Amino acid sequence: MGDYWGRSVRVVAGAAVLALALAACQRSATEKPKGAAPPAPAPPGPAAPAVGQRPDTAAVWRKWGLKPLVPAPAPPVDKPLELPRKGPAKVFESVPTKDRVVFVTLDDGQEKDPKFVEMMNELKVPVTMFLTKDDIQDDYGYFKPLQALGNRVQDHTLTHPVLPTLGLEGQKHEICGDRDALTEQYGTAPTLLRPPFGRWNSLTQQAARECGISGIVMWRASMQIHDFQYDDPKKELHPGDILLAHFRGPKQLKGETMTRMFADLLKQIEKRGFSVARLEDYISVR
Repeated sequence: MGDYWGRSVRVVAGAAVLALALAACQRSATEKPKGAAPPAPAPPGPAAPAVGQRPDTAAVWRKWGLKPLVPAPAPPVDKPLELPRKGPAKVFESVPTKDRVVFVTLDDGQEKDPKFVEMMNELKVPVTMFLTKDDIQDDYGYFKPLQALGNRVQDHTLTHPVLPTLGLEGQKHEICGDRDALTEQYGTAPTLLRPPFGRWNSLTQQAARECGISGIVMWRASMQIHDFQYDDPKKELHPGDILLAHFRGPKQLKGETMTRMFADLLKQIEKRGFSVARLEDYISVR
């Protein structure tokens, strides 16, 4: 029996020694040696993208050599210009509004500068496009990204003639033909006409009406290369003025690009404290 208890004591003692040895091993694995350098931090992961971050508006405009325009007010619920559904198409050169806005229109379609599409995508300035089939049929697709920004495609005749030199049927051929081509290509039927060279007569009004056109759009100032040619002898803009510019490039602008011309147009508007609104937002057909 004494031998039995002796063996029991030896077994218990051995187990205690083994437990102490294991505990020491565990402490040595977790404790840092004195004087040891701290472990290197894990490399940072990619920064999370900012939620809802918007590009710097001023920087976007500065890219084109511009200051941002004052944002246009919300479109009026009660449209200040009503166009009749019957009778001669109404001729107008401005919109009766107290909003400090002007309306930019672009004619023809000869120049198809990709940089201008980039500019419009970034600045989001609304325009109305009066397109001539002869000028755009080589590349209908160029104008579709501009249309996708909300810019309406309107009528500017098939071949850009002086309309009053044509009879009623000749004018209808030009206006209806362009309207049909634009409707097919862009999916919406024009409701406005810009007569080439600003020339029209009573037959133009009749022909436009018979082609589904409600309004004939003139202008109060036309952009040349670096500045406007004004109807106003004081060279001022007024609320509701319609402004004329063209899809033109270096051949027509004495070496200047369309983006430079359009930037100068916006500078003149900004300097006078106006916003640019969408013409169609201020018009209704009754």
